[in-house]
Amino acid sequence: MKLIIAIVRDSDNEPVSQALIIEGYRVTRVASTGGFFRRGSTTLLVGVDDEKVKSGIEVIRSNLGPGTEPGSSRATVFVVDVEHFVQL
Repeated sequence: MKLIIAIVRDSDNEPVSQALIIEGYRVTRVASTGGFFRRGSTTLLVGVDDEKVKSGIEVIRSNLGPGTEPGSSRATVFVVDVEHFVQL
């Protein structure tokens, strides 16, 4: 199992989250702030089976809005191994 951690702009939060949910992914949203300009962002936590990582990242990529400034990223995505997962 993997954990996709996607940091997206606030303006991309809803379209990306909704697209992930429609595709059957479970998403936890956490408000966050960071970057050079200290703009609002949202951190999305998505637990996925190993074989769904690429498709999950593609859902995120295809639902991001256009870049607003040259050289700026639209999202930062980390994929980490999950050793243990429990829902209570």
